[in-house]
Amino acid sequence: MRYFMTFFWAFILMHMLTYVAGSMIGVAYNFTTASILGVVSTVLILIVPAILSNDSVERTSH
Repeated sequence: MRYFMTFFWAFILMHMLTYVAGSMIGVAYNFTTASILGVVSTVLILIVPAILSNDSVERTSH
């Protein structure tokens, strides 16, 4: 469920961002571009935390 919700919100937010940015610079809205950006952002959101190491967070109590 976590993966689906991440995809859902990234997809919706990227469509909003594409629409608003396109309107500001005078470019037509493109559903395909927004969808590709939504999928790419979802993959990055899910991969980056997996790559980051938790070693720097661990502290000793000495």
